[in-house]
Amino acid sequence: MATKIITKFTIGTEEGINNLFLISREIAKERFTGKISDQELETYLNINFNKDTLMAELNSMSNQYLIVYADDEAAGYAKVSSKGIRPSIFNGKTLARISDFGVLAKYNDPLIRKSLFEKCLSISTMQQVIWISAFEDSTDVDLFDSYGFKKEINITLPQELSLSPAYFVKEKP
Repeated sequence: MATKIITKFTIGTEEGINNLFLISREIAKERFTGKISDQELETYLNINFNKDTLMAELNSMSNQYLIVYADDEAAGYAKVSSKGIRPSIFNGKTLARISDFGVLAKYNDPLIRKSLFEKCLSISTMQQVIWISAFEDSTDVDLFDSYGFKKEINITLPQELSLSPAYFVKEKP
């Protein structure tokens, strides 16, 4: 039987906050456990993925959070934002940043990743530039590449974690 996949916007309801809180923390733990210290991971989670921070982020008109569901279970999430850090190479251009993108390992299905990523792209169509912040060992590099994103080495930004960042950019012609 085929998996039912649907990607939805998340809003600041109690259910939305709880789903986002659980999925974002679980993905961060999967992504970073063993790569950074337990203390660094715990600090990162407590600062970025607590319910107050997530509520404030959801209530910002500049942010959109998406959750992809597989058979009605939260499988992954993404954050698309037009606010925050803006690398100088994008001066004078409208842009959107996919600053969080992840799918749980147990749902590592290309169709789930594709559903989530295509929804991110669909809400960014009015922007001249879409950029993605990830890490060097991201499992999504091939996905980004398949949609025409190119690795950009001319972006240097302050880092929250002691991991090597990687940035991917797609500009409209």
